[in-house]
Amino acid sequence: MSIPSHSSCYFFKFGLLVTGKGEEKYLPQLFRSLEATGICSFEVIRKIEQLSPTNPPDRSRTDNRRVVGSPKNIPRKDVERISLPARRYIQSSPCNYVLLIDDLEGRHRDIAEQVFNRYREALDALLSSERERASVHFLANMLEAYYFADTQAINSVLGTSLQEYEGDVETISSPKGELKQILKQSSRRFREVEDGGKIIQELDMTRILGNPETCAALRTLFAWCLKILKQYPDSNNLNLNDLEKLYHIEDGKLYEITASQL
Repeated sequence: MSIPSHSSCYFFKFGLLVTGKGEEKYLPQLFRSLEATGICSFEVIRKIEQLSPTNPPDRSRTDNRRVVGSPKNIPRKDVERISLPARRYIQSSPCNYVLLIDDLEGRHRDIAEQVFNRYREALDALLSSERERASVHFLANMLEAYYFADTQAINSVLGTSLQEYEGDVETISSPKGELKQILKQSSRRFREVEDGGKIIQELDMTRILGNPETCAALRTLFAWCLKILKQYPDSNNLNLNDLEKLYHIEDGKLYEITASQL
C-alpha cells in the first residue's frame, strides 16, 4: 500500500488512539528512538474502548444511531470515538498521521483479522482519500510483553535479577501476570502505570527488535512509522536506514495482518 507523499513535510506528528491506561499515559515514550531523529513527535489524542467483532453493538439503541455523513454499516460509537478524532487530527495538518494501537490478548488473538477489520473500517469511514495516513497495529499480547525483551529495564526499575527471555515475548500469554508473580516473592506489587512508565523510559528498542525472528507485531508498527518518516525531503542525511537495519525491518518477521498496510 503506497502512502501519499507530502514533500513539504519537515516534521511529522503521529496521533495515537490507544485502549489501555498505561498506553494512554506513557506509550509515546516507546517511540523515543524515532523522535530522536528530530523530525517527528508522538502524542496520545484519545483513549478508546477496546472493540471486538464478536460482540457487535446493538444498532437499535439510541447511542448507536448513524452519524450523519458516515457509512450506514459503521456503528455510531465507532465513528464518534475513532473516525471523528482521526479525521480531525489528520485534517489539521498534511503532516499529521494516526496510529490506532490495541492489545492483542486473550480471544483477540484468534480473531485478530476481524478485530483489525473493525478498527480499519472505523478509520476509513470518514478519511476518504486520506485513509492511508492512518493505520491499525497491535501490541502482542500487551505492552508489558516487551519489557521481557529488555530485562535490563525491568531489573533497573524493579530491582529484580531477571535473565534474558528465551523465545518470542509476543507469545507470553499474560506478561502482566508474570510481572506480578515475580514481584510477589519480594512482597512488592507491580504498579501498571507507575512502574510501567519507568520501565518504558528504560527500554532499548535495539534489544527488543534486535532478533529478526521475534516481535513481528511491534516491528510492523515501527516499519509503518519509518516508511512515513522516509518521506522527509532530506532523509538520506538522517539515521533512518540505520534504524531499519537495527530493527530488521527488511529481513525480520512482520505481522501479516497489519503488514498489509505497508
